[in-house]
Amino acid sequence: MAHYLDFEKPLAEIEGKAEELRAMARQNEEMDVADEASALDEKAANLLEELYDDLTPWRKCQVARHPERPHCNDYIEALFQEFVPLAGDRGFGEDCAVIGGLARLNDVPVMVIGHEKGSDTQSRIKRNFGMARPEGYRKAIRLMEMADRFRLPVVTLVDTPGAYPGKGAEERGQSEAIARSTEACLNLRVPLVSIIIGEGGSGGAVAFATANRVAMLEHSVYSVISPEGCASILWKDSEKMREAAQALRLTAQDLYKLGVCDRVIPEPMGGAQRDRERTITIVGQAIGQLLAELDGKSGDELRAMRRQKFLSLGSKGLAA
Repeated sequence: MAHYLDFEKPLAEIEGKAEELRAMARQNEEMDVADEASALDEKAANLLEELYDDLTPWRKCQVARHPERPHCNDYIEALFQEFVPLAGDRGFGEDCAVIGGLARLNDVPVMVIGHEKGSDTQSRIKRNFGMARPEGYRKAIRLMEMADRFRLPVVTLVDTPGAYPGKGAEERGQSEAIARSTEACLNLRVPLVSIIIGEGGSGGAVAFATANRVAMLEHSVYSVISPEGCASILWKDSEKMREAAQALRLTAQDLYKLGVCDRVIPEPMGGAQRDRERTITIVGQAIGQLLAELDGKSGDELRAMRRQKFLSLGSKGLAA
């Protein structure tokens, strides 16, 4: 782990001491630190379990934003075969915050679309930190319409703080593009499965996640606004983000109770960033299961199911 969150600092100290002992032993073969290092490892494992046993909503936001979590590109490279990226909206340009293209999942042809945040400074700037512009959503619409034409299931991987709010994006019709993308999701006559792999922020997420099945990773979040943005509006103080995160009910567990998400996908202890390969494998299995649930249904059935799913939101879990 190269990056520790604020609440993980005690864990960082213990794991750091264990690594220091092992480094000293590698330099001096006569040193025997196995017992001490094992004791520290056990202490770290117990602390990790204690920290993640009952995360607050704000801490879940922090985990969802962890820079070392697997991103869209990681899932595509590991799970999808013969991926052929498709670029551009055929109207303005290419938006690197949105990745999409044809691929195979377990030898089944699909269309995969997702937000990509980037993994280092250069790629994050190129990807605009996963915040799509209008051309990104219009590209997604183009790919969804293509999938519909060729009867290909659509898989979307959602990980965005929200749509980009810049001046240029607004001038090119940001809100209209989001609305059209949401409409395209609703009109699809093929299975649509969405996975919230990190942040599901505002309309920028809804534009990809108006799906037949919506699943969330255990420590992902999905909300109409970020906790900081909510706190700035309601309390005029962004430091109230902890209270805002609690009030927004943005965790996967809360949203499952409310019927907003259909499945919570478990993460390895300590979050997806601690075992990326296992997380990706679990997500791949979940996508396969969700697509299997929709297999054999007609286009009219899929559209009706999707429409009814979103019309009924709010009717479940009101007493929770």
